[in-house]
Formats: sequence, structure tokens, C-alpha cells
Amino acid sequence: MSDVLDYAAVGVGPANLSLAALGADVDDLRSVHFEARPDFSWHPGLLLPEATLQVSPLKDLVTLVDPTSRYSFLAFLANEGRLYQFLTAKFPAVLRAEFDQYLQWASRSIPSIEFGTEVRGVRVRDGHFVLDTGHGEVTARNVVLGTGQTPFVPGFLRPHLCADVFHAEEFLSRPRELPDRAVTVIGGGQSGAEIVRHLMRLDVPPRSITWITRRPGFLPMDDSPFTNEYFFPAYAREFHGLPQTHKQELLAEQKLASDGIDLATLQDVYRERYRHECLLGRKDWLRLMPRSEVTGCARLSDGWELEVSGPHASVVRSDVVVLATGYEYRLPDCMSELAPHLARAPEGLVVGDDYALSLDLRTSGRVFLQNGARHTWGIADPNLSLLAWRSAVILNAILGYRRYNT
Repeated sequence: MSDVLDYAAVGVGPANLSLAALGADVDDLRSVHFEARPDFSWHPGLLLPEATLQVSPLKDLVTLVDPTSRYSFLAFLANEGRLYQFLTAKFPAVLRAEFDQYLQWASRSIPSIEFGTEVRGVRVRDGHFVLDTGHGEVTARNVVLGTGQTPFVPGFLRPHLCADVFHAEEFLSRPRELPDRAVTVIGGGQSGAEIVRHLMRLDVPPRSITWITRRPGFLPMDDSPFTNEYFFPAYAREFHGLPQTHKQELLAEQKLASDGIDLATLQDVYRERYRHECLLGRKDWLRLMPRSEVTGCARLSDGWELEVSGPHASVVRSDVVVLATGYEYRLPDCMSELAPHLARAPEGLVVGDDYALSLDLRTSGRVFLQNGARHTWGIADPNLSLLAWRSAVILNAILGYRRYNT
């Protein structure tokens, strides 16, 4: 059937953008990548001016699989005429805003990407996958899901979400007044730290900042050499083959390798605290609450009251509450018809050694999952580190031969 594509991808974040970039130069590969948004967007609410990548820029869309690709970060710098300046600047880490520019540049360069097209449903017909895009049907042998992670909000806080209680994902998305207001940030990971740093550096900062985390402290990321081997393809494959109980133990042990705070951000926060407390005399302006958990929330006439448990249990009054509470994976709504046919384990979806899901329907192809298999592939799964390698594994499986060395 000449009108059947080799694959159709749902969602264009960094994961499926990597897949599109690696597939762009494969002869006779027929693919399409659908994205509902009008253009590329990578956590725009968290693109703070100070924010930097926590990984090397060589862990881009393609380089670790194909260093000669025209879609590499270095190719972007050369195309923009800034390669010499970038090298001379000697940034200790790449600004996230620049890496976002790179991703947008790549997304505009690949003809198989269709922005402004929402996939409303996926079903199986005559052994193939049929995608309803709202602009007609598309038939493909394979489907690649790359819709990314969903902001996690604790259940008791969901009824209170509003302009002043929101997930960190929305921090820059909506205008809000912060001067002379009490702001509470919940969550002790990188996003929470970046938001606290940003608030401390505002020309007119909040009246007070409270930073709450369940962790025993504001802990740094483990960025040491041997720990970084957790982000190697060989380790990911080894992890995938372990018993699930062992995987859960390792995920807990390795948490700070992926979910700690980079040292530069911690130093910035500490120095800002010194400046405000020692130079400006704001002794009670920043309140740090480790080993603490928010267990309740109540609306007041002039703000919010948070119940906090821990060694110093208390009630925190706040005007604005920022939830830096992380992300979780959820199947996109378009998969509702196929969801009952996907194999699951207690920890989540069953994901094979080529990132294919286990589907109990007769088809000529498979459904592949990007960025949703931390429970079975390890802490590197939602990270940029294995982005190109995972896309190459999936692309090789779709092609049926070893196009890329994995």
C-alpha cells in the first residue's frame, strides 16, 4: 500500500524531534510527526534567563549517534554565525534559552513535522494504525508516542489550582504580580531551586520566600564520573534486563544522579541569601524548610494557608504557591481506544528492549514509547542524555536493519 507510512509520530518535543532529525536523511523512509501546538515549545514556562542545561550540549538531538548530522548543536551554532563567539565565551554550561533556540531551529528545518495538527485518536484497521488528525486520516505501520511528561500535582492541591496556585511549568506563562507578596515554592529539585534563585534576583523581589522540601536538605546533583555511567546506553540495557524489584531499589538509590540540584544553582541561591541577609538586612526574608511536607491547603480571604508536617510542623501563610513537584507519564488521550490492549505491570506500561509497547492486537507494526519508561529503562529515560540513542534504537526497529550503531 503506497499510502501507508512507515511510521507516524505523536507529539514533537525533544524526543520525537530527535527521531525526525535522524530519520530525515534515511532514503525512502516515509514518516510524519504531528504536533498540536502551532510551533515548537520546550517547557516555555521554565525558560528562566539564568537557567542552564544540566548535560553537555553534545547530548543534543543527533551527535552521540551521528556526529556528522546537519541537525547537531554545533551545526546550529555554525548556521547562526556564532560558533567562534560561543567557544570564546567559555560558558560553564549552555543556557537553556540557547538550547531552546537550537531545538526550534531544527524543528523548522525538517519537512516531515506538521505543527498545528492534533491527533485525536489512534486505532487498528486492516493490520495498520489509523490516526485521526482532525484534518483527515493517516495510515502508518508504526506509531511513536512522544508527548512527554505531564506536570504532577498532589491530589489535595488540584482543587485549589488557580492564578496564584500553579505548577512550576506555568511560572513564566502567565503574568502575575510578585512584589510585596509572600511566595512559597514546594519541591527541592532543580526547578524549585531555579525559581527560588529567580525570585531572589528580581529588581523588586517578593516580600518573603519560603522553600519547602521533603528531602533532608537542598541536595546537589551527583555529577561524578562513575555515576554518570548510569546515562550510558550499556547501563540502560543492563538496567532494562533486571528484575523489577531490583529496578525500584536502584531508582531510589540513584535519585540524586538525575533529580538533584546542580552545584552552580545552589551556590547562586546561597550567595543571594548572603546578600539579602548580610548586606540588605533581610533576616527573615528567606525561609528554608527541609524535611517538611505540605499536607493540607486552605483558602483564606487574603491568600493561602498551608499545613506543613515535619520536625518543625507549622502553618505557612502565602499569597502565591509554586508547585515544583515534578512530572509523571500519562498515555495521551488519543490512545484511549488502544489503551485497554496494552500490557501493564504494577509499575507501569510494559516496554520492550526496542521501546515497543506490548499490544494484543494483530498489526504489521508496533507502538513505540519515548520518554515514558523510567520505571523499566532507568533514570536516564526522561533525560536528554540518551535522546539520540533511544531514537536510533526505535528507528532501527522500524527500518528492520541497523541504520545507526546503537
